[in-house]
Amino acid sequence: MGKVAFVFAGQGAQTPGMGKSLYETSEAARRVMDAAEAIRPGTLSMCFEGSQAELSLTVNTQPCLYMVDYACAEALREAGVDPACAAGFSLGEIAAAAFAGMMSFEEGMRLVMERAQLMQDCAQKNPGGMAAILRLQPDKVLEICSRFDEAWPVNYNCPGQIVAACAQQSLDQLMAEVKAEGGRAMKLNVSGAFHSPYMKEAADGLSAYLAEHPLKNPLIPVYANRTARPYEGDLEDLMAQQAASPVRWQQTIENMIKDGVSAFVEVGAGKTLTGLIGKIDPSLLTANVSDAQSLELYLETLKGASAC
Repeated sequence: MGKVAFVFAGQGAQTPGMGKSLYETSEAARRVMDAAEAIRPGTLSMCFEGSQAELSLTVNTQPCLYMVDYACAEALREAGVDPACAAGFSLGEIAAAAFAGMMSFEEGMRLVMERAQLMQDCAQKNPGGMAAILRLQPDKVLEICSRFDEAWPVNYNCPGQIVAACAQQSLDQLMAEVKAEGGRAMKLNVSGAFHSPYMKEAADGLSAYLAEHPLKNPLIPVYANRTARPYEGDLEDLMAQQAASPVRWQQTIENMIKDGVSAFVEVGAGKTLTGLIGKIDPSLLTANVSDAQSLELYLETLKGASAC
């Protein structure tokens, strides 16, 4: 049997009420969330009772999702499920790194708060937008982006799906060019042009922060968005510059498969990564754990598989 990997959800997966059922049913998840609340008062009420609009502000989204991602993973560990390796999409990479021992949960929470503020500041300074582009090859998306002064492919999600980022005033025209080339474009509900050169100041700020808060080597392999390979070498640079670099998600999953992973468990809000992984390789076993109900369902599935 192949390895099991945890993949940690990223920005965009946030939803009102996230984390509440696990807080009520899992002691491990509750410890994580109480620790987050102690560092950032109001986080629990924001997750459990906040509006979608409130949760969608980058400065709120990132610490809230980080907490829920980590809490879901801890609930699984409490139930005896441990991964062989991990990865996270954008923000989720920090949760994956903390879960793998590169920093404590509390250190990760403070890093995420710093990252969120830096990225929100960049988004306000350099207004930008993002669109998911479907049905076009990567070289065609790159060629379309090259027609604009400031537009870039930034998330390589799965076959036939790439996210592009650009200046806010260029987004509608970029989407029109995609349509003219036979593709489809969907505007994303985000507050900036993330993972693009617009985030360079945020990445540099994170470099300065991590210089004073160095990372440890992971206890299990953690695959980096920038390289699609496990963290090695300059750990701090890999994590800091991720904010202004493309997310190579498809390649990350393909490399994890090559390294023996056959089952992926998405931890955190939503099912976005589960869907992407299914498009990368439909033969893979996938599951998501986002709340008490999905945790129970996954554990029952494991019991059934063990009985066979």
